[in-house]
Amino acid sequence: LLDTVLAALHDGATRRGGPLPAGGPDTVTHHTHTTTGPLIPDHGTGAHHALRTLVTALAEGAADPAPPHCAAHLHTPPLALAAAADLAASALNPSMDSWDQAPAASALETALTTALATEIYPHTPRPDAVVTTGGTEANQLALLLARERHGPIQTVCAANAHHSITRATWILGLPRPVVIPAPRGVMDATALHDALTTLTGPLLVTATAGTTDTGRIDPLDHIADLTTTHGADLHIDAAYGGPLLFSPTHRAALDGLHRAHSVTLDLHKLGWQPASAGILAVPHHDDLAPLHHHAPYLNADDDTDAGLPDLLGRSLRTTRRPDALKIAVTLQALGRDGLADLVDRTVATAHHLADLIDRHPALDLHDRPTISTVLFRPTDADDTTVATIRRTLLTQGHAVLGRAHADDRLWLKATLLNPHSTPEDLQRLLALVTHAHAGATTEGSTPR
Repeated sequence: LLDTVLAALHDGATRRGGPLPAGGPDTVTHHTHTTTGPLIPDHGTGAHHALRTLVTALAEGAADPAPPHCAAHLHTPPLALAAAADLAASALNPSMDSWDQAPAASALETALTTALATEIYPHTPRPDAVVTTGGTEANQLALLLARERHGPIQTVCAANAHHSITRATWILGLPRPVVIPAPRGVMDATALHDALTTLTGPLLVTATAGTTDTGRIDPLDHIADLTTTHGADLHIDAAYGGPLLFSPTHRAALDGLHRAHSVTLDLHKLGWQPASAGILAVPHHDDLAPLHHHAPYLNADDDTDAGLPDLLGRSLRTTRRPDALKIAVTLQALGRDGLADLVDRTVATAHHLADLIDRHPALDLHDRPTISTVLFRPTDADDTTVATIRRTLLTQGHAVLGRAHADDRLWLKATLLNPHSTPEDLQRLLALVTHAHAGATTEGSTPR
């Protein structure tokens, strides 16, 4: 079966011939439905035929994050060893809601979460973390824990915060966040001081280490000073930038991270894991106590008293996969120096792309990259043309670039997460953009 899957992945990628299928949504949907056939036939087609048909169709129609021109989102090309570990997790199928479903997996998860929490909080005696589906769930848990500490807490965030912060306040029945300015993409510390001085009641400041649009990192130490002075709690969303901790070259960008009451980390971004691989870390194990939940068939009191670990307090979910396995395999296989190399090469690639744009007479660079996100646009293009260029490249299947508004303008966004991208790959990407711009200028700037 694995041979069939690998052959189908190869065949589908070969047919696709680029980072994503050409033709746009209608073409891809029609082709996918045509090639897969009925999904619930009267008579089964057999394992190999079904795998070959559906995996080939999925690969042929994929936005594959491995090609270097697929660079729109925090959508990483997963490491082969992490994908292989994920296969083992699927085959063993432990469920992380009770010890008798996951004896070794629960022990491994505990060791992993302790190790990652210690990376973030090296100076506290018993830091802890829980595994989440990603940054959104981790941020929701952070706000939930703050609510359980203080009641209906008021969240304060900057305009650069991830959308999940506002969504979490809605889900949890909390007041909408107070949003302060983020000039140049980072939280305005003066505006934060003013807000903390004016607002009353329990407050939670949420800072960002690696914004979705630009990759910027808020001034974490300064923000921590302000929250300490005003008696506010601090959560840091480091879903994107957190893995800079593994790089001696770049970890100083996260100074102050350890001062937060909670930290979000997402290793299916700059950690090269298959989704999902999120983490919420806290400085003290007891900070997670509000997540405790009792279900007699999973954590009966006498079982817990007899020494069976209680896993229900490790998540708001019941059944959940052992995502710790692929993360643990990656950390052990690569070690600190291997992870640092991947991070450093990825950041260096982003700076090389910025250099190429800076030297290009027909392109404008928004700013130097903080992590691995680069914003740029053709020099004489308006916002409608920029949007058209992006959609043209998508429809042609040539490149996947994102879009971001900054300084009241629309920019193309390259989120580089492939440490194997070459200078030639980057030059070809810029050539695709300039060629698409020439076509858009010739044909007019009507959105497609």
